[in-house]
Amino acid sequence: MDRNPTLSTRLNHLLWGPNLAQRPPWQAKLVWTGRLLYAVTRDLTQGNLTLHAMSLVYTTLLSLVPLLAVSFSVLKGFGVHNQVEPLLMSALQPLGASAPEITDLIIRFVDNMRVGVLGSVGLALLLYTVLSLIQKIEGAFNYAWRVTEIRPIGQRFTQYLSVLLIGPVLFFSAVGLSASLGSNTFVQSVMHLAPMSKLIEISSVLAPYLMISLTFAFVYLFVPNTRVRVPSALIGAFIAGLLWEVVGGVFSTFMAGSTRYMAIYSSLAILVLFMIWVYLGWLILLIGTSVAFYHQHPEYLTTANREIRLSNRLREHLALAIAAEITQRHLSGAPPCDCELLSKRMQLPNLNIQRVLKMLERAGYIVKIDRQDSDTAGFVLGRAPEGIRVIELLRHVRGYEETWSGFQEASPEPGVARVESALEAALDDALNGLTLRDLATGLEDQTEPQA
Repeated sequence: MDRNPTLSTRLNHLLWGPNLAQRPPWQAKLVWTGRLLYAVTRDLTQGNLTLHAMSLVYTTLLSLVPLLAVSFSVLKGFGVHNQVEPLLMSALQPLGASAPEITDLIIRFVDNMRVGVLGSVGLALLLYTVLSLIQKIEGAFNYAWRVTEIRPIGQRFTQYLSVLLIGPVLFFSAVGLSASLGSNTFVQSVMHLAPMSKLIEISSVLAPYLMISLTFAFVYLFVPNTRVRVPSALIGAFIAGLLWEVVGGVFSTFMAGSTRYMAIYSSLAILVLFMIWVYLGWLILLIGTSVAFYHQHPEYLTTANREIRLSNRLREHLALAIAAEITQRHLSGAPPCDCELLSKRMQLPNLNIQRVLKMLERAGYIVKIDRQDSDTAGFVLGRAPEGIRVIELLRHVRGYEETWSGFQEASPEPGVARVESALEAALDDALNGLTLRDLATGLEDQTEPQA
């Protein structure tokens, strides 16, 4: 009975106890990798990623045929529509002997769906079904990236439509080019050479892995409603691609010995196994984007919890620090800071910074503005720093959302009332006349963190 707490305590101390800056590089990398594995496993076991994967399975079943119909119509204009069936067969290859049957069934559904005879209402419903799939994918990715804001409706429509029109052309063209290399005259002429033959053999093995990894990287870069760095997207994509190949091989082995499973479900077995593979595919995709997120935001790996919960004292401290930073930039004429810069400066996740910024913004102390030199919003003072008292700001942070919570404050006991009055009087005396300008000019000059 005592072993589990001891092992848990040792694991927490091993992962979260050491300060990585004071460790040798090889130890820091091992601890960071352990934290990453722990964080991804935690996100899976808590059920949030798995729930998103389950919901995407249902949406995929509804949207798969319309999505392929739209892609087929676009690809037909570029003369590469014949690549749809081989690629679909490749994606369903882990289903084993059932893959050709499912592929043929889906392709027949796509052939029977004639876009030209649907009419305007039918075409609108078809596009809505496809766009809703991409929107649900974006919601799952935004959850993994801790993004709370969604794209505006107009921006969502234009960007989703660009994915449907441009994405399939580029992807299927690349797949077609990769497949045609094997029949290329020059490639066949050099295959008898020993080094080239071995190299081509290795390339044929790595090509599917690289193709699926680059596809995942494209999705990771485009879908989340945030700026994703290319190295982070590639690392997440390569890990997801490796999982895709490994899990696909294991699933194929399972399919080879699933005769008892077929006997139980009979003709429904193909549909059930297809749904299981779609679920595993979405789960792998979400695991990859989670890895990409933690690689880009290592500050989320400083605690065993998914989110850092700040105490009231730390929330007040953070609000004062952010307000002072914005005021200092206002007084010095420096460019406005954004959430990412504040996150680096305060060594806290973006989500905590966003919550405090929202507190200050709703009270009118700061204002969000668009910056010409960046695609992220900056924050500036909403009023002159001489007109913002520190005690006023602190009281707003302390009472944030009190009027919206529906909590009716009862009459306090006389002893509690005396303590509260003494605290308020002490704060008034300590911060009498102190403004944001006074707070900012007392800050020491700090250098900009390196991006």
